[in-house]
Amino acid sequence: MEFDYTKEPGRKLLQRGLTHGGMPLVSIITPYYNAGKYFEQTFNCVMDQTFPWFEWIIVDDGSTDEGSVELLKRLAAADERIVLKRQANGGQSAARNAGIKASTTEIVVPLDADDLIAPTFLEETYFALTKHPEAAWAYTDSVGFGSLEYVWRQPFSASRMKDENLLVCTAAIRKQWLEKVGGYAVADHYYDEDWHLWLQLLSQGAAPVHLSGLRFWYRRSASGMQQSVQRDRTLWEASKKKIEEAGKNVDTSVSAKEFPCGSAPGGYFAPKRSDWDRKVFKSHDKIHVMMLLPWMEMGGADLFNLDVCRKIDKSRFEVSILTTVPGEQSWRQRFEEYVTDIFDLPSFLEPKDFPEFISYFIQSRDVDVLFLSNSYDGYYLVPWLRKEFPDLAIIDYVHMEEWYWRNGGYARTAGAMGEVLEKTYVCNERTRRVLIRDFDRKPESVETLYIGVDQELYDASKVESGLVRKELGIGEDRPIVLFPCRIHPQKRPFLMLEIAKEVRKQIPNIAFVVVGDGPQFEELKLAVQRDGLEETVYLAGRQKEMRPYYKDSAMTLICSLKEGLALTAYESLSMGKPVVTSDVGGQAELIDDTVGRVLPLLQSEAEELDSRAFTAEEVRQYADAIAELLEDPAAYERMCAACRRKIEEGFSSQIMIRKLEKIFEDLARDPAAMEKRRAASAELGRYSRVCNELPTLMAEIDAYEFMYKNAYAPDMKNELMRIANSKWGRRAIKLAFKLKLNKLF
Repeated sequence: MEFDYTKEPGRKLLQRGLTHGGMPLVSIITPYYNAGKYFEQTFNCVMDQTFPWFEWIIVDDGSTDEGSVELLKRLAAADERIVLKRQANGGQSAARNAGIKASTTEIVVPLDADDLIAPTFLEETYFALTKHPEAAWAYTDSVGFGSLEYVWRQPFSASRMKDENLLVCTAAIRKQWLEKVGGYAVADHYYDEDWHLWLQLLSQGAAPVHLSGLRFWYRRSASGMQQSVQRDRTLWEASKKKIEEAGKNVDTSVSAKEFPCGSAPGGYFAPKRSDWDRKVFKSHDKIHVMMLLPWMEMGGADLFNLDVCRKIDKSRFEVSILTTVPGEQSWRQRFEEYVTDIFDLPSFLEPKDFPEFISYFIQSRDVDVLFLSNSYDGYYLVPWLRKEFPDLAIIDYVHMEEWYWRNGGYARTAGAMGEVLEKTYVCNERTRRVLIRDFDRKPESVETLYIGVDQELYDASKVESGLVRKELGIGEDRPIVLFPCRIHPQKRPFLMLEIAKEVRKQIPNIAFVVVGDGPQFEELKLAVQRDGLEETVYLAGRQKEMRPYYKDSAMTLICSLKEGLALTAYESLSMGKPVVTSDVGGQAELIDDTVGRVLPLLQSEAEELDSRAFTAEEVRQYADAIAELLEDPAAYERMCAACRRKIEEGFSSQIMIRKLEKIFEDLARDPAAMEKRRAASAELGRYSRVCNELPTLMAEIDAYEFMYKNAYAPDMKNELMRIANSKWGRRAIKLAFKLKLNKLF
């Protein structure tokens, strides 16, 4: 998913009721010179920080613009944590040094008056430094915005730093190291002072921690200092000379702690409970729900999580998200529209430190309900969390059982933790029966909560028709079958190709549109070319907006080997489009002959994942069902109306959210529920070492998995990527797919 540069932090000042009290733990230093144009957005970014224990020292470096001075006075008076200092104009380095000298904490964050930081910047860098006392500074990946837009993700290299500045100007720096190198070097002309500082630190053997999240936004403008240096030959030569001089003594053996990273295998660290005693919020006037998830990526489960965040009553509930699996987090920006406290734990912590941060988070936010879904780290923490937090309600949501993966997937762990979890919610009745029958859950401990769909959003009458046809060049006379999913063996995309071939025999002008990407996308693209299906199967890739695709389609195809109850099925019906689906998971609980067709699964879920041996019978049944739905226009129109009606009568996400809110309220406020979990906590306290061992073992598993997945050093990875992207590399990969050599791996 492409990064959205319009979603700058600080566009508005959040009113979250955070505390201002307590001694500061971080000092933000901002030099200010006639900076009124952008400063209010920077101000909002600082005030919106999720970690409120900071002081902000702003040094007015002799501003001459009256409007900028008045704005600074007004904003500085708005918060007691702001310290305003004034001095005669001496340049940015001198202003920063003055702020550092006035700071009272051990961690300093230089922040220019026009740059931005994401809400979690201070909290993540603070804990990264806390867990790595050997590090001199912690920095994050960054976003360039303004006159030039880019995402900056570069692995740290001390040797490359001598010739190229890989770092950003804003980081959390230990004050003792700044003092050791004498702060920022003051000169009588502009130069690359940030780069110079990093070289000075590296010359002293200082090493950083590199966080993987995009938490710093660097404003690019034609009038910026860097651009001024580059335009002026004299300044550029002087800066270059100063940088070269500083680079001579750089210790090229210095390496960074790069995140995400696994803990060192073999450590077997016991989980540690945080001793944090400060509260983030001034008052506990809302029910705080902490969602513990694997990631924020494209998928039905993630869309369900997003719907919860989007629709829950913000006046009564405070929602936060912690994720436990390394990944691109490509949907993070979508979640950020509704949730401020989002922490991707692998981007700044080792797995062994997850329990301590989670316990810190529970204590600092007064979390009432832990809502767990699809996180193995989370499941293996459940007994320990129940033991440590008697008042915390713990529930989970299971989307499906997966027999081909870990003998049941998350359904198996939900079964194993059934005696500790207060309740498990599932998205369909079939999965509920599996938990009871195969994993020995008590019937009263598992409840079906249908995901549903936003019927107001997924309303065909509100969507323009023809957009997809125009984009893909598909004529109005051609019926479209939509195949929306992650391109993964579970979804059987290669069965879809066989179905497309068979349907084309009956309906020559049929078009199949595939929306989504995933691990098999490139192979699917080659298969489409190999089979000459370019004019039948159209690959649209990942799309942020699905409604135009449903609008222009005649129906939706779901031929998966495994589903819970597919969100795409809900969306399709809400848009008035029938669904042809395999009889897996809870699909038959939503789809019947009035709104589509449910077809028997003729492959074994446990034994035939990614098998391409599809029987002619299975292919033909889908092709016949698609052709049948399209052969009678009047019957088809009646079915489309029935699709929409079915959602309105019982499967909207509005219904789901109201039920979920009631669940959270009952858990947080019901005295009987509170007494029951306190008793469970006391009982587990008798088996403390057993409870501690589970997260210890999970951290070890994470460490070994990370080690095997990241067997190559960053430099070797870069070289392999260079080769793969070369002309001959692309040809070799294409040939490997054609010869099906990829199946060996």
